[in-house]
Amino acid sequence: MTEGARRGIRSAQIGMLINALLAITKLIAGVLGSTYALVADAVESTADIFSSLVVWGGLHVASRNPDEDYPFGYGKAESLAGAVVSIMLLGAALGIAFEAIREIRTPHHTPAPWTLIVLVVVLIIKYVLFRRVAAIGVDVGSTAVQADAWHHASDAFTSAAAFIGISIALWGGPGWESADDWAALFASCIIAYNGVILLRPALFDLMDRMPGKEVVAQVRRAAESVPGVLAVEKLTVRRAGMVYHVDIHVQADAEMSLRNSHDLSGAVKAAIRGAENRVQGVLVHMEPFALGSVAVRRS
Repeated sequence: MTEGARRGIRSAQIGMLINALLAITKLIAGVLGSTYALVADAVESTADIFSSLVVWGGLHVASRNPDEDYPFGYGKAESLAGAVVSIMLLGAALGIAFEAIREIRTPHHTPAPWTLIVLVVVLIIKYVLFRRVAAIGVDVGSTAVQADAWHHASDAFTSAAAFIGISIALWGGPGWESADDWAALFASCIIAYNGVILLRPALFDLMDRMPGKEVVAQVRRAAESVPGVLAVEKLTVRRAGMVYHVDIHVQADAEMSLRNSHDLSGAVKAAIRGAENRVQGVLVHMEPFALGSVAVRRS
């Protein structure tokens, strides 16, 4: 298992523990304090527990070495976990919105003032957790870990919205009891938006979309820097979890021997892996140099 996978799994485990404690706290406070916004917040924390569990499982599977059945490895499990977590975000948003609308139409008591203290503590904890997990996700290049981080952020959004809603309900007095429910409805829209934003990169990875230009350009430059490579004819890069697989056609002297051609392809592989440490597999196709190539390296 790679160090990146270990860090991602560790962040998911810590998130599960913290979310379990927060979910229980917010649920009890929401019921006793007569505020559905806090109950909705508890639901979001419960969803976070399952999302962290999905990320944990996805990273564990993705870290397995390639075998005969899966020669390209199990990296797609990480992208699949990211997609599942994003869909869970959308589901949580829909559920919170449905219940918020129901509560708006149902008269209820004014929320208890002490629930604001609970929300402030929760908001601080979730913000710190979001920043920590997001940094790990970016550092290890994991879509699933980044999606999990935004799950924590969505929980912080619901807490902030609940704080505002309860404050309005307390300040407004009778007739403003549903303000926290409107806050929960607003938070559900933010959660849904984040779910859509996070689902896109996960689906891109599952459909083998080319990564960003910075990755492709770096791979191309590394190949072109190898002495003997006269041009890069074709280059495709696809992502599998936290690693990349490269398929590249390089042009060299047509009179080059098979042995020298083999050695040159090995040098290209080494150069690409040295330039981008997330590249796991490189398939080099050797081609005779063509003067009309549009990818001729400038001397």
